[in-house]
Parts: sequence; C-alpha cells; structure tokens
Amino acid sequence: MLDILYQDEQLVAISKPSGLLVHRSLIDTREHEFALQMTRDQIGERVYPVHRLDRPTSGVLLFALSSDIARLIAEQFAERDVAKNYLALVRGYSDPEGHIDYALREQHDKIADAKADSDKEAQPAITDYRCLQQVELPVAVGRYDSARFSWLCLTPHTGRKHQLRRHMKHIFHPIVGDTSHGDGKQNSFMREHYNCHRLMLHANSLQLLHPISGEKLNIEAPLPSDLRDPLERMGFNSL
Repeated sequence: MLDILYQDEQLVAISKPSGLLVHRSLIDTREHEFALQMTRDQIGERVYPVHRLDRPTSGVLLFALSSDIARLIAEQFAERDVAKNYLALVRGYSDPEGHIDYALREQHDKIADAKADSDKEAQPAITDYRCLQQVELPVAVGRYDSARFSWLCLTPHTGRKHQLRRHMKHIFHPIVGDTSHGDGKQNSFMREHYNCHRLMLHANSLQLLHPISGEKLNIEAPLPSDLRDPLERMGFNSL
C-alpha cells in the first residue's frame, strides 16, 4: 500500500518510494509494479500523471483524477507556478546557500529516447540550494582523512531531466547514491557503513493552486526510513 498524502475529488498525491517507476517504461521492461497503476488500484479510480519523479527519487508524486484536471495542473507546471522542494545529501561542505544557473543539454536514454533529437541546444536550468546541516566523519574516503557531507534543501526553478543531480555534480557536490553523476567511493562508503543503497534525494514538498477552488496546497512527504535511518546514524538531527 502506498502512503496517500492528499486526496479529494480532483487530485491524489502519494509518497513514492525510491526505486518505483512512475509508469511503464522501456527503461525496464521486466518491471511489473508502477506508481500509476498501484495508485489507481488502491483508490479504485483512474489517475493521470502531471509531472515526473525519477525512479531512484522518493517523495511527493501528484496525479489528477481526470484529463481536464491534468491539463489544468500541467498548465501550472508549464507556467512555473508550482514550487517544488527537495532534500539531498551531498558530498563535501557546501556554501550556506547558492544559486546555480547552468544550462543543460537534454539527456536521452539509449532505449526510451532512441528517436529523440540529440542535437538540441542546451536549455536554461536554474536551481537554488540552502544548507541545513553538515557532518564530518573521521573516516578516510578517497584521498581525504575524513568524510564531509551536507544536508541540503534544493529548489529547482526549471524541470530539466536529472537537473538536480547534474547541477550538484556541476558544483562538485554530487548527491550521495547517484550512480550516474555521483562519487563512486562515497557511494561504496554509504553502502558498506550504513547499508544505504539508494539515491539520497527526496521530493519533500509540492506547492500549487488547487485547480478548482484556487486554494493554495502544500503537500509534504515525510522522510522514508531508508533515508532517515542512515542520516541519523551519521549524526544528522532535526530532520
């Protein structure tokens, strides 16, 4: 059973676990469980996706309960009227806050995006971040005598594929557990010492206007145990 964060006659929001695909995809044709179908079966209604959440990322995932509502929500996303906040564990000590304005080329999957235009120019991509906590562990990882980590709040203002993961790599603070853009030694350290096998990225809140009432909605997803437990063991508090 998925955790339902919000539900009314127009919308339903769930807390998606890390590792769960949103819908059927050529990325993994052997997978048989998807957030869209699981939500539909759980609430007994057809649901319509209105935004993306990468497979390894956990957190708030919103569905519409009709195609008309899906269109209205999609317009809010297109106009950037939806605010999204993420929490991430990254390598190293970051600045207290920062603004990343770094254009990104479309990143295509070899199978799912085989027919996509690979020559498209880089698109504007903007992310703000704020450091919430930092921890230093007296364990040598790589060439350093200790391992430093920062717990960040990330706010993307555009929606490029893997934007947060690529932006954090760009400023040399890759997200822990990222097997595509991260630090292999840090990832191995987390697996061996904290039994952590996931991407340390969580979509913790989504703010938008209700498409019918106009009410401002703030939907939040608590940290799942597979993320909270290793963070607490590392010494992070007030999560």
